[in-house]
Amino acid sequence: MKRNVRRNIVKSAATVAALLLLLRPALDAGIVQVASPGGKIRVAVSVADRIFYMVFVGGERVVSASPVSMTIDDGVVLGKNPRLVKVDRRRGDAVITPPVREKRAVIPDRFNEMTLRFRGGFGLVFRAYDDAAAYRFFVEKKGPIKVNDEEATFFFCGEVSAWIPFAKSMRTSFESNYTRLPVKDVGPERLAFAPVLVDFPNIAKVAVTEADIDDYPGMFLTGNGDGFPLLRGKFAPYPLEERFLDKNGRALGVDRAADFIALTRGPRAFPWRVLAVAERDGGLIENDVVYRLGPALRLKDTSWIKPGKVAWDWWNALNLYGVDFAAGINTATYKHYIDFAAKHGLEYIILDEGWSAIDDLFKLNPDIDLPAILSYASSKGVGVILWCVWATLDRQMDEALDRFAAWGVKGIKVDFMDRDDQRVVAFYRRCAEAAAARRLLVNFHGAFKPDGLRRAFPNVLTREGVLGLEHSKWSANVTPEHDLLIPFIRMLAGPMDYTPGAMTNAAEKQFRPVFDRPMSQGTKAHQLAMYVVYESPLQMLCDSPSNYEREPDAMAFLSKVPTVWDETRVLEARVGDYVVVARRSGKDWYIGAMTDWTPRRLEVALDFLDERPYEAEFFSDGPNAARHPGDLKRQSARLNKGDRLTIAMAPGGGFAARLK
Repeated sequence: MKRNVRRNIVKSAATVAALLLLLRPALDAGIVQVASPGGKIRVAVSVADRIFYMVFVGGERVVSASPVSMTIDDGVVLGKNPRLVKVDRRRGDAVITPPVREKRAVIPDRFNEMTLRFRGGFGLVFRAYDDAAAYRFFVEKKGPIKVNDEEATFFFCGEVSAWIPFAKSMRTSFESNYTRLPVKDVGPERLAFAPVLVDFPNIAKVAVTEADIDDYPGMFLTGNGDGFPLLRGKFAPYPLEERFLDKNGRALGVDRAADFIALTRGPRAFPWRVLAVAERDGGLIENDVVYRLGPALRLKDTSWIKPGKVAWDWWNALNLYGVDFAAGINTATYKHYIDFAAKHGLEYIILDEGWSAIDDLFKLNPDIDLPAILSYASSKGVGVILWCVWATLDRQMDEALDRFAAWGVKGIKVDFMDRDDQRVVAFYRRCAEAAAARRLLVNFHGAFKPDGLRRAFPNVLTREGVLGLEHSKWSANVTPEHDLLIPFIRMLAGPMDYTPGAMTNAAEKQFRPVFDRPMSQGTKAHQLAMYVVYESPLQMLCDSPSNYEREPDAMAFLSKVPTVWDETRVLEARVGDYVVVARRSGKDWYIGAMTDWTPRRLEVALDFLDERPYEAEFFSDGPNAARHPGDLKRQSARLNKGDRLTIAMAPGGGFAARLK
């Protein structure tokens, strides 16, 4: 026992000594700083034999001295023995008016910026917002650049824990549950993808992610073997040879990779490394810094971009009943989906997998009369979105998109990228740009997290990269607890195509995955609340039209709820436990509330309303929702500014309201 104690003391002393050795250059160096406009966040940068940065929130240090560097060409390390030449400063105070209003109609873009220029033609830009800190490398060199590696380090202060989505490899669909554990225990052998949410008790929560990934790989994160609360960026190597990992042409993997991560050209700026900060949990949902850091709008005309709701076929396995035809991937079925969409004011339907051959977008399913479907949809005022695999689209892009536009298709759902190396990242931009040129919307599935690309190309309305409701078809991983994590973590990066709307609902002990007749965990009101809590300008109704038609109360809400918003306020929130969100569209307000498996009773003040009286319609858990989660109660009331609203939720429950 004494020997073990002594061994632990020695190990601890060695760890501390190693930590001090690592920090010594930063502690000895001169420091330049930049603070956010309101002074809430401060970034300090030291330049000695290496470059280190630190981040402070409200005067408390949350990121300790963290080294950054970039190795290019033949081993040139940008950041080794740097020689600082100049420090430029500027203040940003602008207003962004997004063509697609995800959270708000007007986005204030206020920051202070510090640009450090070094001998050798490179530099670093540091920005401080009141809700984020970010930095990026840039190089002034013209011509080809080979990036061997980038050192992106996040050295956190204290015994902090984090919610982390782990991946088995860099070939991943970016769909995982979150594991909460001390950051020091992550270890170098585990691989995570962003965003990762770090908890600094009594200070703030800080999400690690990135923005403006262009001609470069995305960033994974890994730990270290020394027991430090530290995460390091890790990047997919450049793919040299690819091959399909399956027989049907979905999964294009990397067969041989290079010993570098990117081949690009300068002069250029590299992706932003982002720390989004929230002193209260609801601030994570209100944060839109990734959009602010995205590339500027590239489209001259955005008037044709129409957000909306979608009748989706795949989750419900085309399970129609009470109809006079055999349901399936056929013309009659899709005409029925069009009728349903038109009846309830839904803007789109999707033809998911099966309308064409996976490896050839011009080889149509003989049971599908696509011209007839498109003509019928047009006559009903409903748009059609077509699904495809990215590798097929990449090979047939110009010809296929020209054909889609000529047919009158309104958008594409692109699937199975399942990578974020430089080649695949470049595909996202190329696809967004090519689709925009034909006035086509884009929904990326099998996708990495949003990085702000939608600011440049707002026709990219949503993307997956989230463990969504589809997993309930084959697993029990999509729980109410998971539902109460993703709006604080994954959604911080941008809209997420979770695909809500299940009308068959189960309590915890009742649930089982059934691929062809799926159900959700939690209550029906929990599902309705997602349409307010979850952001997706292209929002799915995942269940069968037949199931919706037997739920008139649910459809009374789903038919009217918008998919874009003029204002967002989080009224109550605790990561992983509960949330109450109020969003305004025009003069109407919508409220969505969700809880985990713990039943809750919350009271919120309606101080955000104006002085007019409001007619309110509530959709809440019925009195028997704990045992029968499909029990939905619909009520009406008259509300005024200053009233207090009591929200009672069953286990896995929810609440949705429209105030007009």
